[in-house]
Formats: sequence, structure tokens, C-alpha cells
Amino acid sequence: MKADLVRMTEIERALYENGSGASSRPVRCIAGVDEVGRGPLAGPVVAAAVILPPDFDLLGVNDSKKLSEKRREELFDQIMDRAVAVSIGMRDQQAIDDINILNATKQAMADAIRGLDPQPDIVLIDALELDDISIPQRGIVKGDAKSVSIAAASIIAKVTRDRMMVDYADQYPGYSFEKNKGYGTKAHYEGLDRLGACPIHRRSFLVNYFSSGAEGRG
Repeated sequence: MKADLVRMTEIERALYENGSGASSRPVRCIAGVDEVGRGPLAGPVVAAAVILPPDFDLLGVNDSKKLSEKRREELFDQIMDRAVAVSIGMRDQQAIDDINILNATKQAMADAIRGLDPQPDIVLIDALELDDISIPQRGIVKGDAKSVSIAAASIIAKVTRDRMMVDYADQYPGYSFEKNKGYGTKAHYEGLDRLGACPIHRRSFLVNYFSSGAEGRG
């Protein structure tokens, strides 16, 4: 486990020691950014930005998809307790339908970054690069498995969105949101067949469904 932590902090340690980019600008504050919810049929896309202290040594922080729900919940509380700053950004189903999921994701990420206090010296983002932030950034493919900062953001975003979908399950019963979190499972499609779509469904993700004449709940 200690070896995993060393591996997951390599990018951050290099930035603290060598600075960012050709300018060798000193780096004292690094933010990791990740999102969850690009694929579901319902609910928002949620992004988290997290600044960890340079001496962060919490074992087990990794890509949220590789962790059990129980472990994510445990790490969520520990990250929130130890982080220098945490910020959430999100876009709802209407924004996703209006501007598409990629643009909605980028806007949610930018909001999360802007909400950080203090503002970071550099932002590490899982896979994407953003056009509308002035802070130096680095997009890292599979960053949630390579950077502890991005992994921490992945956990914060995942737990935040999952809790929202559990609440939505009470508001819009019949789709098993508490279990599928809005993804297209058998139970979810069965709910759509019985009830039609509810207000948090992404209509652009259900084009074929709506073209068949299905009606919504409201």
C-alpha cells in the first residue's frame, strides 16, 4: 500500500520539486480535478476540485471506480477532513441536453476550479483540458489512477453524485436510482417503460426512447 501511495504522488512531488512547465514556476498548491456522471441516462454531471496538502499520506486513495462503495464513503470523509480545499461544480440534465455532455462536463470542472480557495498554482485534470481557465493545467490520461490529487477528486465527485441520486430515488421512485445511480440498467429501463421519463432524465440520451412515442412524468 505504501508503494501505491509513492506511485500516486509522483506527479505531485515532481511539480513541488521542479515547478510547472518551461518557466519552472514554483508550485506550492496543486488541484486535482475529475468528474463523474458522463454516461448515465439521468441526473447531473458532477465535478470536484481538490487541493491536498503536500504531505498528504492517506493510504488507499485511487480511482473511485476501483473502490467499493463503503471504502469510497470512508475515504470521502477522510479527504474532506484533510484537504486544503474542496469545491464542487455540476450541470443538470437540462444543460447536458442544451450544450452536450462534453461541454457540460467542462463547465462543471471550470466551476469547481473557480470555487477553490486558495486558487491553485496548477490544475491536474483527468483526460481533459479546459479553455476557460487561466491557471496552468495539465490533462492526464487515466489521471485518476496516476495522480493522488485527481483520485481524491474522483472520490469526492463520485460520492457526492451517488448521494444525490439516492435522494432522487425518493423523489422519483420506480427507476432504481438508489442502485443504478441513473445508469441504463434493466431495472432503470423497466421503470422507463412503466412510467415514462421523469424530470431528471437526459432527453438527448434517450432519443430512440422518445422517438418511440414514450411520454414523460413531468
